Parts: sequence; C-alpha cells; structure tokens
Amino acid sequence: MKIDFRKAKSIITKSNIPSIDYVINPYTGCQHGCIYCYAEFMIRFTNHKGDKWGQFLDIKTFDINKIKPEKYNGKNILLSSVTDPYLPLEKKYQNTRRILEKLVDTKATVSVLTKSKLVVRDIDLFKKFENIRVGISISTLDEDFARIIERAASKPLERLEAIKLISKAGIETYTFISPYFPEITNYKDIIEKAEGYSNRFSFENLNFRPHNVPRIMNTIKEHFPHLLNTYKEIQKDRGYWDILEDEITNYCEDKKLNYKIQFHHGGFSKS
Repeated sequence: MKIDFRKAKSIITKSNIPSIDYVINPYTGCQHGCIYCYAEFMIRFTNHKGDKWGQFLDIKTFDINKIKPEKYNGKNILLSSVTDPYLPLEKKYQNTRRILEKLVDTKATVSVLTKSKLVVRDIDLFKKFENIRVGISISTLDEDFARIIERAASKPLERLEAIKLISKAGIETYTFISPYFPEITNYKDIIEKAEGYSNRFSFENLNFRPHNVPRIMNTIKEHFPHLLNTYKEIQKDRGYWDILEDEITNYCEDKKLNYKIQFHHGGFSKS
C-alpha cells in the first residue's frame, strides 16, 4: 500500500448524489480493495495516473478550524462517498474522528456509511449529534465470498455486530445491502440478521463500469462459473433490476420494513 499525505482544499464538498447535499471523504483511495468499486474514476482527478485503485491511500491534511458546523444546518451530509471513513489507517491518523468532533454542534442530518467494525470506536461522538444515523454496507453473509470481493473490509458478521452495538447505544442505524450480486446476494438472510437493530434498509445494485467489469466477470467465472452467462446478460439488459426491485418491494412491504431501493443504471445524478 502506497501511503502519502496531501493537502485538501476542502474536506466537506458539495454532492451530486440524490438527497445528499455534502460529502466528506477523509482519505483519497481505499484500503478495502473491493473488486466492484466504481470510485476508481478518482484516479484521474487525484494525480494517481498509473496507480491501481486499492493500492494507494492519501491521508488528507486540512485546517480543522475551517469546518463551520452551522454552515450545514438543515442539510444532509454523507461520510463517505468514494472511500471508507473507517479504513484500517483511521486508527492511526483519525481524520474521521477529528472531523466528527468538529461537527458535533451541527443541525445537519449526518449519515455515516462503512464496512468496518472500527465504527464502534466513535459511539461516544455519535451520541452527541442531534441528528445522525450510522450504517453498514453489506453484500453477503458468506465470509469466504466477502473476502474475495472486499478483501480488507471487516467480516460481514463483524459489521452486523457493530451496528447492533451502535443501536443498543440509542443511535439510529441502517443496513445498506450493496452491491447486490445477482443470484448470490441473499437479502432476506441479511434482513433477518439485522432487522432487530436496524432502523432502515437500503438496496443498491451492482454497478457495472468499464473498469470494474473485468474484475467482476473474472471473479464470477472463477467462483460461480454457472452464473457467468447470466451476469453478461444482466450487464446488457437491465430488466433484471426492475424485476428484483418489485420482489424486494413486496417483501419489505409484507414485513412492514422501513426501506428504500436505490437502484441506478449508470451512476449517480440529481437529474
């Protein structure tokens, strides 16, 4: 892993994600090495041409006093969008914790999303926020498959245990079932494990992009060869997601769950 330090002009930036006004990415790059990641486009914007996504991490340096909590009152903030706020090196550099400490008095709605059990470290801070929700992203309960698709993230059951602890501390939690791997992800099993301590469930489809398609297809070919043709068909014909969306909707309605389906077909756009 190539580690560097880079000064950030701003640590809180405007967002193009629907319903999110601002995003916070304490780091550039990611240590988790997820094969499906679509944030690889950041390479061309961050002077990392020639580097491989998942093999470098920039520790952002910034003036913490430039963060003005009142500026974001009434807005929605996501931590994070193109990295994970609780990467292994967060233990050492604590960018995420420093940012949260500065934002405690904001009247914004703050959403935290991670694949790391380290998130429980900041329960003391979460308790100080007026409006915060903390979620975990999860695709599967199968530890072997999880290690293949997101080699350095916390184990699925560790993530679920993390939001269980956060929920018991009186903090709003959510489970983001993402990305959904066709014919592999078992959303019902995940819901069954998490519904006792998750206030909301969200769903996102596997996002095929030119840079991640070879990794996804090679993984399916090696570990689920009988699904390879299915994945190729889904890549070309997005009708699969419409059928799945109806299935998930019916299931969640029957169980009276608080849920949101965030399937998209080609990226995020407020339009």
